[in-house]
Amino acid sequence: MRQADKRERPIGVFDSGIGGLTVAKAIKAHLPEEQLIYFGDTAHLPYGDKSTAAIQAYSVKICDLLIRQNCKIILIACNSASAAAYELVREYVGSKAHVLNVIDPVVAHVADRYAGKTVGLIGTKQTVNSNVYKKKIDALDQGIELRSLATPLLAPMIEEGFFNNTISESVIQTYLSDPTLENIEALILGCTHYPLIKEQIARFYQGRVEVLDASELVARHVGKVLTQLEIAAERLKGAPHFYVSDYTASFEASTQLFFHQKVNLEHYPLWE
Repeated sequence: MRQADKRERPIGVFDSGIGGLTVAKAIKAHLPEEQLIYFGDTAHLPYGDKSTAAIQAYSVKICDLLIRQNCKIILIACNSASAAAYELVREYVGSKAHVLNVIDPVVAHVADRYAGKTVGLIGTKQTVNSNVYKKKIDALDQGIELRSLATPLLAPMIEEGFFNNTISESVIQTYLSDPTLENIEALILGCTHYPLIKEQIARFYQGRVEVLDASELVARHVGKVLTQLEIAAERLKGAPHFYVSDYTASFEASTQLFFHQKVNLEHYPLWE
């Protein structure tokens, strides 16, 4: 395939629900010439309490669609799926597309900024129990102490629209007050849903802790990869396209809120 043709191919992004929209929105802002194809696996959300085998099965099915859509990059915009399925997806996709995850750019940033310091992580049970962040950070040998806390109520709470209100305030404060997170200097938001409550988290810490939003770091990383591979688009080829495995009005409303435009959701069940 000619390099020019490859540049025109879209970027595929997938997540269990609306969380990955935070990443898709950041990519759109950072790389406006790139066409996006987004898959929200709304039939199986949240991924955080699913088994590794189930997440792998969903991820492979979604990749089949994104490969058929001729995506040049497939971004796993979900920490649980990045932890459970990245290696398998990379092997499965092979040379058909370049596969990225949302964990590596955050780990690289932490290594760059927080050598010898204590960093917190909040995420789903799947992400925290996989120990993927700890393994990757320890492997860099920068003397970083990572303190991880599973916060399983946050993703479903956000999916249901409970953020910036007293219910979310109470849940967030309860989690962040956990002794595990004492004396940290930065907090990794280890779930792509969490940027939606970033302001509430930042208010809790009142500037004492840097709250690390993966969506910005990942968008910048995608831009670097496109440049390195010489496949960055030169002009926008089309509007973003959104697929869901189960149609919900709330997902459509959230998508329109994120992208400030009318969107059409295409229903694509993973299993007939």
